[in-house]
Amino acid sequence: MNESNVRQFMSSEARKSNGASVGIPARLMDFPLPEGRPKFPFFGGNPLASSLFAVFSGIFPPGERFFVESVRRFRDQIEDETLKAEVSGFIGQEAIHGREHEHLNEWFTAQGYDMAMPDRMIRFSLGLLEKLSPTQQIACTNFMEHFTAHLAEQWLVHEEFRSSTDPEVIKLWTWHAIEELEHKAVAFDVHAKVSKHAYLERVLAAPLVLTALIPGVAFSLFWITARQGEALNLREHRRGLKSLLGQGGFIRKVLERVPEYFDRSFHPEQQETRLLEQQWRDRLFGENGELNVHFRNRDAVKKSLGPRRDAAVH
Repeated sequence: MNESNVRQFMSSEARKSNGASVGIPARLMDFPLPEGRPKFPFFGGNPLASSLFAVFSGIFPPGERFFVESVRRFRDQIEDETLKAEVSGFIGQEAIHGREHEHLNEWFTAQGYDMAMPDRMIRFSLGLLEKLSPTQQIACTNFMEHFTAHLAEQWLVHEEFRSSTDPEVIKLWTWHAIEELEHKAVAFDVHAKVSKHAYLERVLAAPLVLTALIPGVAFSLFWITARQGEALNLREHRRGLKSLLGQGGFIRKVLERVPEYFDRSFHPEQQETRLLEQQWRDRLFGENGELNVHFRNRDAVKKSLGPRRDAAVH
């Protein structure tokens, strides 16, 4: 599929509701971002940390399309009806994530961030991964989903991030985090079904992804920070690095969990987040949920819930 066809496919899947029956509902959200928000909205206005999150947001839309395409091509080989429904939920959720981050990226651009650079870098990096075999591509998706799932957990629990980030911007990241945790095992389970060399491909995915993505991410971070006129702001960079990589730092907490991925018995559900997810679903999407005003298909999702009601909305 070319990019236009992938977008159309993802949009179509986002309107389906069968993912809700297995706890992976595609929630149609709409987060209007107001004008005049702070220039640096993350970690108390730190330019380095804010630029990193801008890079993350910039790479999500093309990244989500890579994830979807890597899973989609194997959907017809899946016989398990539950896993098929999970795939539909995965694709639907990723489609809406990509759309909302495109809106956020437009907002970042209006705030003075050069969002064209991370988009250009990630497209080049993913283009390298697209030259791999289909099963190796979905293994790469597994590694990136493992990293993203632990990022998502930090979005929900990291106190400095939550208390010092712009309150309007964090709404989108909180919703995104819940859904990343809901579908964190889907690509992994598909890969296990379709690959004859699942563990080998899983181990190879890490160096392949890191080699392809890290240079572009690092350059994008430097580029955006420099374009903000903050390249030599060493005091703020030290503060940002402490927040991200210091003791208890946001990114450090994620990196500490990466080695689990290489254990032969690893499965994404070993990241036990069900209680955390439910607490946040109650808070955001319950009867008086904080994000219900942005939740456009809440009634449709409620009607589609199956036995796993605790894994969707009330």
